Amino acid sequence: MSVMVARKKVVRKWEKLPGRNTFCCDGRIMMARQKGIFYLTLFLILGTCALFFAFECRYLAVQLSPAIPVFAAVLFLFAMATLLRTSFSDPGVIPRALPDEAAFIEMEIEATNGTVPQGQRPPPRIKNFQINNQIVKLKYCYTCKIFRPPRASHCSICDNCVERFDHHCPWVGNCVGKRNYRYFYLFILSLSLLTIYIFTFNIVYVALKSLKIGFLNTLKETPGTVLEVLICFFTLWSVVGLTGFHTFLVALNQTTNEDIKGSWTGKNRVQNPYSHGNIVKNCCEVLCGPLPPSVLDRRGILQQEESTAQEESCPRGPSTQEPTAAQGPGGQAEESSARQKDGSLPHLSAIPVPSMSNAEMPEEKQLTSGELPVPSQDAGQAEH
Repeated sequence: MSVMVARKKVVRKWEKLPGRNTFCCDGRIMMARQKGIFYLTLFLILGTCALFFAFECRYLAVQLSPAIPVFAAVLFLFAMATLLRTSFSDPGVIPRALPDEAAFIEMEIEATNGTVPQGQRPPPRIKNFQINNQIVKLKYCYTCKIFRPPRASHCSICDNCVERFDHHCPWVGNCVGKRNYRYFYLFILSLSLLTIYIFTFNIVYVALKSLKIGFLNTLKETPGTVLEVLICFFTLWSVVGLTGFHTFLVALNQTTNEDIKGSWTGKNRVQNPYSHGNIVKNCCEVLCGPLPPSVLDRRGILQQEESTAQEESCPRGPSTQEPTAAQGPGGQAEESSARQKDGSLPHLSAIPVPSMSNAEMPEEKQLTSGELPVPSQDAGQAEH
């Protein structure tokens, strides 16, 4: 007998999310697809710190103070923790509109703008929103089919709308938005301190060694130190400059995207409605304000049913009897033709049964549609 067994396959929502993100650890880690430069960042930090701990730290701990490697380890661990937190978290991706929601928004837009004559360009899809007595325009995203919240923007690399979008940073392998900006700022700040720290004590190490064996001999004996100095020297300017730029933005409660577009410093001279007019308050809001939860629900469950057929043999018991009353001389041939070729029992409609009208049966035993007749005991005695 063929038995259909239904099985449920658990599918997480992150497997069906649109966009160009990649997910790991069952949706717990979220990154952009382009991760090559992120691996370069890890290699530079880990390689430079490994050389510093392996060579200079031991010498400096003996000659100067054992606190030098301890403080370096604290800066290294803090920088790595903030880097991974920035890279592996949801920056504030806004879910796309469902088909019903997108259709409703389209109806609202058509009702507001009216019918556009053929050949004419439709008006821009915007909504006016008031913040601190100032009008802010909400733009429509044709990809996500939504009106973006204030300060949100669509990332062309990740193909998602991100709330309070700052920029897409390839060095961390993720967008920088409302949910991970503070960790990004702490990362570049700690990385700047770590770079300055390693560069300074490398110079101190070379100076101490040069007093004993000379400058040229020191460079020959410590090629790792020379490599560290070069890496830190070229990294120092970019990282420290980036930290200073974002410190300026935090003090104004402004994003990189707004600064590049000149949203609050353009010709209109429109004041920033998000600024509190106080550096301390702006820093507290950006770096210490409440962190909103992710609205993606990446690990939510979508259930899909899959049915599979299993063939099972149904053996005949000794009590099973062949219908012999209606067979006659050709009954055996009719029985074999009624059986299915795969060995399973035929359907009930394929078994020949004696026809009997309802009028010939008693009133309490009249058949309903599709019911098999059961020969009575009186009918059997009449045949004998």
